[in-house]
Amino acid sequence: MTDDLEFFFPELNPAEPGNLPLPPGEMRIKEVRVEPVLDDGPVRLRVYLETTAFQQRPYLEATLFNKQGQEVASVSIIEPMQRKNVFTMHVRGAQQRGAFSLQSRLFYPDQPDSDHLQIEFEI
Repeated sequence: MTDDLEFFFPELNPAEPGNLPLPPGEMRIKEVRVEPVLDDGPVRLRVYLETTAFQQRPYLEATLFNKQGQEVASVSIIEPMQRKNVFTMHVRGAQQRGAFSLQSRLFYPDQPDSDHLQIEFEI
């Protein structure tokens, strides 16, 4: 049965160096990357958020702020199945280009935040 899970979730293979599933207090955000979706539609961002391998599924939040510090989009992911997540955020409001910041948060209910990360970027 374990072999079947490793096929779908290779990050759970403890034989791979650096991919040992961690308890909630040791969880970290490994990478956050943002790519604008450039087409004729409304402004959207493809967000890549990777965490360390987990023993217990975390909660993730990503909040997008414009250059004035106003929230223009947010995403909540409750207990993701994998540590590598990709999602699309739609930019609301008047500002469609320029400087933005994305705040990512990894946490467990009723516990202090395990990790958070903020990145700055321009569209």
